[in-house]
Amino acid sequence: MEYRKFGHAGLKVPVLSYGTATFGGTNDFFKPWGDTDVKEATRLIDVCVDHGVNFFDTADTYSGGTSEEVLGQALRGKRDRVLISTKGSFPMGDGPNDKGSSRYHLIEAAEASLKRLGTDHIDVYFMHGFDALTPVEETLRALDDLIRSGKVRYIGCSNFSGWHLMKSLATSEKYGLNRYVVYQGYYSLIGRDYEWELMPLGLDQNVGLMVWSPLGWGRLTGKIRRGQPLPEGRLKKGGATGGPQVDDEQLFAVVDVLDSIAAETGKSVSQVALNWLLQRPTVCNLVIGARNEEQLKENLGAVGWNLTADQVARLEAVTQRPPVYPYWHQIVSEERNPKPTKW
Repeated sequence: MEYRKFGHAGLKVPVLSYGTATFGGTNDFFKPWGDTDVKEATRLIDVCVDHGVNFFDTADTYSGGTSEEVLGQALRGKRDRVLISTKGSFPMGDGPNDKGSSRYHLIEAAEASLKRLGTDHIDVYFMHGFDALTPVEETLRALDDLIRSGKVRYIGCSNFSGWHLMKSLATSEKYGLNRYVVYQGYYSLIGRDYEWELMPLGLDQNVGLMVWSPLGWGRLTGKIRRGQPLPEGRLKKGGATGGPQVDDEQLFAVVDVLDSIAAETGKSVSQVALNWLLQRPTVCNLVIGARNEEQLKENLGAVGWNLTADQVARLEAVTQRPPVYPYWHQIVSEERNPKPTKW
């Protein structure tokens, strides 16, 4: 397993972490993703640890906290050998203060996550989304207090716009508060919007990227083909509800190239798609999900080799999309304002 520096932090993490949104499956939204119980979760975690994947990602909203509970029980006896990240800020109740990034909610949410996980500290605590109704300095002071108390080691943010992240970093610098060291965001061969604003920001401010849904909500597993019905599984059950929509022809074109490269390398479609991400700027970790041991071992095969420059170029060519304003206009001044990737 390869380990990389975790963004602005000195922490080293494996390039793959295991996402536990499939644990629990206790509500209508998450049940199509999976309903892994403690026994199966324990087995999957053992496989991860045996392969050097010692980083596990969850969130309080995953199955209403059940994912954290299952993860905590499955990690009994292993806590000192692993890293745990979880998230707060999304609704966890019907009350007006049961959501958001206020001091009140974040401290309550962090304490509840610690209890469900059965641990005395969270290694990485993410803001699951931006709260524009709470002053940024209030959020960051609350997170700074959690770090100083020893209940949280590092903080990150997820699903922020570029200006949300930059304002937060500037506020941390202004007041001498702990800063977000990593960004957790969606990025895949069929979703490269991250490259427009957040990737240049990450390079400039030394914020690493922890990728969620690196296989495009299950569309890049090799199971979806032109002219074929959806296979049994999460997508057919509606597991992509709420996810980014992708034009069928665009998807099929990408899968065609992935198929070709998979044949050249002797790897699977999903392994090629994951390996491409591991060669992208700012990427320090991919959150992989798996409902069973077979899927997990398939994803683990994305590490330990690299696509050639020609193969990377072919994947970039088939996934390029016209940039939105002002990025298409900035192309004329690219000599003075270079971009890390080509769209």
